[in-house]
Amino acid sequence: MAALTRLLKPSHSFSSHISYIPRSLSTASIEEADPRFPSSPFSTPNPLPPRSDPKDRNVQWVFLGSPGVGKGTYGSRLSNLLGVPHIATGDLVRHELSSSGPLSLQLAEIVNQGKLVSDEIIISLLSKRLEAGEAKGESGFILDGFPRTIRQAEILEGVTEIDLVVNLKLPEYVLLEKCLGRRTCSQCGGNFNVASINIKGENGNPGIIMAPLLPPPHCASKLTIRSDDTEAVVKERLHVYNEMSQPVEEFYRSRGKLLEFDLPGGIPESWPKLLQALNLDDHEDTQSAAA
Repeated sequence: MAALTRLLKPSHSFSSHISYIPRSLSTASIEEADPRFPSSPFSTPNPLPPRSDPKDRNVQWVFLGSPGVGKGTYGSRLSNLLGVPHIATGDLVRHELSSSGPLSLQLAEIVNQGKLVSDEIIISLLSKRLEAGEAKGESGFILDGFPRTIRQAEILEGVTEIDLVVNLKLPEYVLLEKCLGRRTCSQCGGNFNVASINIKGENGNPGIIMAPLLPPPHCASKLTIRSDDTEAVVKERLHVYNEMSQPVEEFYRSRGKLLEFDLPGGIPESWPKLLQALNLDDHEDTQSAAA
């Protein structure tokens, strides 16, 4: 754990280490980089462990986006496609919640109130996950739900090179419907969504169609709703996220690493366009990953 007691100098190399770069700007755009500005120094009891040499690893991407936008869905699909681990901080928190550890009660109170988990807790959980991955020989990652604050982004930049930050976007009223439609099978752990969204385009804005992701018959009677997926809590989460996301987006925009991607619909409509924006539409395993 000695590696967790210090921060490393950030690496300033980007283009020479990225394996895939967006080429399509029709549905997404990468902002031009401004001169890099230095990260503010600070101490932290649990900085993330240093990663392996960039020449010896796969892509290291971050997925940003409001709660319910689909970071987990698209992050896990890209994880399968590229052969890198998909690390969702939300999953790390839920795993800790299900444990009997001393942190579980504190986390339960925070999550049920729709508040954000503190930097210290998230960094501690993520540190354990990254160290476990390195011990197993993992190379590269797709981070989902981290960083959420400037402080977290500075910590991450201080110890590893992020190649690309994909910011998934949907209108807030669509996000609310999606969050309230989420269901999980209590037996197999499968994630589904009963919301059926069909919004006509108006005033120059495109329509959005998202079919429900219904469970198979053997899961239908075992569906559960997350305790924090109530309208009041979801609205609070969206409000908090919107307030905190702008500085993080600007942090990566100024470094030329932010890819804004407006989801045009559900998986059938969005997946091919996301692959095109990421220059992955001709990848040999695209079809199997889309299945």
